Amino acid sequence: MDNSCLFCRIVSGEIPATVVHRTDTTVAFRDLDPKAPTHVLVIPVEHHADVVALATANPSAAADVLATAAAVAQAEGLTEGGFRVIFNTGRYAGQEVFHVHAHVVGGAPLGPMLAGR
Repeated sequence: MDNSCLFCRIVSGEIPATVVHRTDTTVAFRDLDPKAPTHVLVIPVEHHADVVALATANPSAAADVLATAAAVAQAEGLTEGGFRVIFNTGRYAGQEVFHVHAHVVGGAPLGPMLAGR
């Protein structure tokens, strides 16, 4: 755990979050600034800065994050209409918290993949 990491502090329970799904290796919680009607973040319990670090250090944890994202999408009723699983990796991609996380977004038409293109 990184005590300066917001998401590590959520994992430890130090900072409250609306948790919608938890496993031994992942935590899924609602985004505080949702970009769609459903916007859930899925994080590994272990701290890894980004998706490359996670996949390199612990491929099974990366698979757990994806499995949790799928479980969240099903539980939230997103599988019929569709949803996105998004990993922002690095500052050019808009990553703001450097603890790898997947965004599960859906519940309405999401528009183009990249704005301004």
